[in-house]
Amino acid sequence: MQSAESKFNRNSLFLTLKQYSSAVNDMEKTILLPSLLRDVPSDCKADEACRDLYANYLMLKAIRNTVESSLVPLDDWKAKNATFTKTLEPFLEADPEALFLFHLRGLFSVMSDLTKETRSLTNKYLDIIGLAN
Repeated sequence: MQSAESKFNRNSLFLTLKQYSSAVNDMEKTILLPSLLRDVPSDCKADEACRDLYANYLMLKAIRNTVESSLVPLDDWKAKNATFTKTLEPFLEADPEALFLFHLRGLFSVMSDLTKETRSLTNKYLDIIGLAN
């Protein structure tokens, strides 16, 4: 029998992923001319992948597809796993439950940030076309 807390966490994770997917679906329905986002500077400071809003648009759609399909190419996973294993060695000997909760909180944080970024991009598009609220 599952504890109430674990059932809540699973439902919360599902809800967080569903909110992100819903935000991307709304973005796709709203942004009819993604080319209008080209050369509009992005607020993203992560890396060169965030050159403009069009790049953000494509990135957010790609992430949604990965989240929904739950597939990561095996070669990508192997390459990233080798790098992460070296940097996370001190954490690997920690309590497995604490490590799981650490990663779960991180996943919630990332998905929440992506949802906010998706909604922000949709609002910026509405500003561009003159339909902002």
